[in-house]
Amino acid sequence: MKKKLFLLVATALSCNSSQKTIKENASEEPQIASEITYAETITEAELKDHLYIYASDEFEGRETGQPGQKKAIAYLKAEYEKLGIPAAKEDGNYFQEVPLEISKLPIGKLSLNNTDFIIGEHVLTFAAANSSNDEIVYIGYGIDDTVYSSYDNVDVTDKIVLLKSGEPIKEDGTYVISGTSEKSIWSNMSESLTKRIQIAVDKGAKGVLYYDKDNFSRFKRRFESMKQNNSGRMEVVNNDAPEFYSLFIDQTLAESILPTIEKENDSKVLTEKLTLNFESSNDKVSSENVVAIIKGSEKPNEFLVISSHLDHIGVSGDGQINNGADDDGSGTVALLEIAEAFKNAVDAGKGPKRSIVFLHVTGEEKGLLGSQYYTDVDPIVPLEQTVANLNIDMIGRIDPKREGDRNYIYLIGSDKLSIELHNLSEKVNKKFMNIELDYTYNDENDPNRFYYRSDHYNFAKNNIPIIFYFNGTHADYHKPSDTPDKINYDLLENRTRLVFYTAWEIANREQKLKVD
Repeated sequence: MKKKLFLLVATALSCNSSQKTIKENASEEPQIASEITYAETITEAELKDHLYIYASDEFEGRETGQPGQKKAIAYLKAEYEKLGIPAAKEDGNYFQEVPLEISKLPIGKLSLNNTDFIIGEHVLTFAAANSSNDEIVYIGYGIDDTVYSSYDNVDVTDKIVLLKSGEPIKEDGTYVISGTSEKSIWSNMSESLTKRIQIAVDKGAKGVLYYDKDNFSRFKRRFESMKQNNSGRMEVVNNDAPEFYSLFIDQTLAESILPTIEKENDSKVLTEKLTLNFESSNDKVSSENVVAIIKGSEKPNEFLVISSHLDHIGVSGDGQINNGADDDGSGTVALLEIAEAFKNAVDAGKGPKRSIVFLHVTGEEKGLLGSQYYTDVDPIVPLEQTVANLNIDMIGRIDPKREGDRNYIYLIGSDKLSIELHNLSEKVNKKFMNIELDYTYNDENDPNRFYYRSDHYNFAKNNIPIIFYFNGTHADYHKPSDTPDKINYDLLENRTRLVFYTAWEIANREQKLKVD
């Protein structure tokens, strides 16, 4: 990507000035000299060497479960072995098997009192569902909050529940949950849908009929796209989880079940005969996370997880390889360099007080599946002892909106669960790097929904403080043109060092981060 010469010169001078300041600070504060020494082992040259291999055609786009992904995990394992950093699993295996399957788009129908509703018209589902029911429990908004619950005085155990989007509003127009004119998260479909379904699961329901008049067309577009492309949905296989059905219904079907659904919010049992008859075939997929660990010297049973996703989108229909140099080759090689820096500290007798888990997850491009399996099914280290997650996903390029203003990184989520983490992040950056921390995409109303679109989210939903490091999208995003020659290796070095310094501070502070 071409730059005007004066911008390159100005940036180079700025970076040199920043590094000079660090060295001056080191002489004034001897206690920070060590971490600077280890951070400086993270170099453009090594990042570039890794990435030109990892994002080469040999790795075939690293699609989940495909041969290129197997080459990727073999490369990562070999690098950790070279560094002398052990596997996180007690059996010494760097690979965490992630059982996946592709659920083909189902066929079939929903019958309500002997009236059939064919899939793809008034009802949508993306997995098999077979059930016969003599009643449906209507639970209004399906909310269970400290100030309002749809589940009061109603038992949904082993029942199909009907719920709708939105949240309760008082007669004066204020919202019940917030107590003000401001909407709560329950009005945010992206976040609240998952919460509503999880609550229904936790309450013992066996399925959900979800009515969202404003977003049904969105679900239908996804359904039609999958049908046209003859594609399926990849998902984690969890044999221990109870069978649960999620169906999306339109206004016609919703009002056939409960004509007053738009106005009525109170929970009630509806005597309706409902039969679900949706069949689907599933194909198994073999895939793996790669997980290494450095044990803490003083607090080995407290863990910081640093993550990136190892997969990409593979080969296009026309045979072109999507190398994924930025997405997320940049995060992957950054994680390797951070691991090496911490191992250098260990070898010098200055290892971190807390344990650090280096987590390379699979299936991010298929729906955050590798991190979902790690957090929801088989966490290698206890989630309750995991103090934070730093997630790196695309840190090697420049957002076109930032042309000419390159010394930045987008931070997402740092203040969502822990103000201490946010303040620590700001302090570390000011002390060592002076990168502009841009919070544009941290806005809860961000239409891009980036907070929900990378692997940190599976930690955040488990109440673990997170930071997501991200350079923004660009014209090469998810295209064969996302290649290693377009990476800004000086920025990749600086951003990687920022993550290292932040991780160092979290790992070595006296107290765990406060979740507030």
